[in-house]
Amino acid sequence: MRIILYTGKGGVGKTSVAAATGLRCADLGYRTIVISTDSAHSLADSLDTGLDSEPKLVTSNLWGQEIDVLRQTEKHLGSLKRYMASVFSWRGMDRIVAEEMTVLPGLEELASLIQVMDLHDTGDYDVIVVDCAPTGATLQLLTMPEIGRWYLERILPLERRLFAVGKPLLRTFTDAPIPEREVARALETLIAHLERMQELLTDRELSSARLVLNLEKMVIKETQRAYMYLSLYGYATDALVCNRVLPPQVGGSYFDEWRTAQARHRETIRESFGLLPILDVPLFDHEVVGLTMLRRMGLALFGEHDPTERLYTGQEQRIVNTESGYSYRIPLPLSTGKVQLNRSSPDELVVHIGNRKRVLSLPHTLAAMQIQDAYHKDGTLYIEFCWDAQSKPGKEVDEV
Repeated sequence: MRIILYTGKGGVGKTSVAAATGLRCADLGYRTIVISTDSAHSLADSLDTGLDSEPKLVTSNLWGQEIDVLRQTEKHLGSLKRYMASVFSWRGMDRIVAEEMTVLPGLEELASLIQVMDLHDTGDYDVIVVDCAPTGATLQLLTMPEIGRWYLERILPLERRLFAVGKPLLRTFTDAPIPEREVARALETLIAHLERMQELLTDRELSSARLVLNLEKMVIKETQRAYMYLSLYGYATDALVCNRVLPPQVGGSYFDEWRTAQARHRETIRESFGLLPILDVPLFDHEVVGLTMLRRMGLALFGEHDPTERLYTGQEQRIVNTESGYSYRIPLPLSTGKVQLNRSSPDELVVHIGNRKRVLSLPHTLAAMQIQDAYHKDGTLYIEFCWDAQSKPGKEVDEV
């Protein structure tokens, strides 16, 4: 069983790449389902077939599904939403408006993740390929298990205390809607789902994220941030997909300029993402729609390789807590020479070791901190961050 998640900036072609991966897996004999968690679904358009909220057979060994978020939300969180609506209505809000207010940020993302978990647990599929929403929404989706569990574990004890007091006694003090036991059971089930989802998605042998990008500066910057945040939350990224690379046979001075710019951006990607494999997909001479073109893309993407393999199994960058702050740990095997760090901006760090360079995006917490130390040991670069109120976060750090 493998779960492969594709995400990237809007418009880079992640839906086509996800569909092509799913079709390639199916052609290799794997029972594969490709699902879309993006509320603006385009998977059906890419496969050139109709899809709905239930898995639908597209071709041999390949199923497709566009998750109906409203249906999933009602299925798993319906009792909680109805209780919230009753509270809003009790406060004087119009009933229809109250219903709309129950669609809180994150509930739709939770419903999508639960569907991924359900598909895994059926055992009906060998491969689940997830066409995720654009980067920002995907990061919100993948942080929901940890953040949602944190909140719910603090809400549930309050619910239990309310039941312990007893509804008749509470009725003597307030006419506010009192949650039924069904609500508490829904919260308990939701916590269990969150724990299960985090277990699945952070299992590096089972799940991998793959970042799709175009060779453009703005896209590369967003992809750097996405990689950093995925690492921060413990999700494995095993490849980058550079989509729409100009093929050599495209000529002319106009395209020569584009090819030069793409080569420059390709080098930036190599410097920024270290040892992560980079898969190039050419700009095709036809729109990538339908099974024929998706097969062409799948072959260009993977060749004779198996898409289900973990494309990168080395240690990934991670951020860990320390006594004085945080430690940013980046795998740099076989590196020699002194480490030099420069901050081009508060949230961007440039690392030089010998003739090698790496550009790192920093999360907001680290961007506000100072670098206390940096050293290379056992194939890993350690950058130690601490709080220092007397110095500015943008200063240059000398060689260490």
